[in-house]
Amino acid sequence: METTQQHSTQTAKHHVLNRSIAIIGAGNMGSALMKGVINARLTPSEKITACGVHLDKLQQLSAQWQVAHTLNLREAVEASEIILLCVKPQTVPAVLEQMKPSLRDGHLLISIAAGITIEFLTERIGKALPVVRTMPNIASTVDEGATALAFGKNVSEEHQRVAISIFEAVGEVVVVAEEQLDAVTGLSGSGPAYIYMVIEALIDGGVKMGLSRDISTKLAIQTVLGSATLVKASGLHPAILRDQVTTPAGAAINAIHELESHGLRSMLINAVATATRRSKELSTIISSQSK
Repeated sequence: METTQQHSTQTAKHHVLNRSIAIIGAGNMGSALMKGVINARLTPSEKITACGVHLDKLQQLSAQWQVAHTLNLREAVEASEIILLCVKPQTVPAVLEQMKPSLRDGHLLISIAAGITIEFLTERIGKALPVVRTMPNIASTVDEGATALAFGKNVSEEHQRVAISIFEAVGEVVVVAEEQLDAVTGLSGSGPAYIYMVIEALIDGGVKMGLSRDISTKLAIQTVLGSATLVKASGLHPAILRDQVTTPAGAAINAIHELESHGLRSMLINAVATATRRSKELSTIISSQSK
């Protein structure tokens, strides 16, 4: 099986599923995936069931997107072919226990719960079902997510296409070996927090140098967005694009020297490494507490 492979949106984004889907945990990520599936026309809205613990939120989703909704977990599972497990990691054991009697051959289980391994999920459901473990990020809520997928041993090529289609509906997808998901958590899972800090610092820098906060905010946001878009569209290494901005004895090269002298590069690398280690620790904690 290929790993760390970037999948083209042309190969899976238009892979129509037309299957019943239960979204267990209709919070921010669950709702984002639901909207992505509907907007990409992967499955008709009437084949989607949103399940959660807040009836008012479910009713709002149902009214807006014409999906079914229920507070009954088993009812949602029984009505579905694909189960999107979008609950918090600490609640997974209890949710799986409730789901277990309703699971059947043919179900595909896709989990976004951080730190919950495929082995753990398989043991808890007690059935040899196909299980896909994923790590999306918060940008999925605006269809610009970065998601890594890892496949269990019972996952067929068709199951892979289904899972890829769902997450390509809300952004970019890569496939990795499961042991790499902690590093994914450190990079793209936690990464938005690092970038928000960069944006915040750029805004404050502009304010310090005399720009209004409104103007500084607009310029900082567009600078980050435009820079990322250019890297993606050009296919060039960021270092090449950086060199195109730095003229001899200019402002940019002086600023870069300042950033390097204060260890910006090392700090970001260390941030990814630290978050990766913490992800591994949390996975161990969750597994041990649930035995």
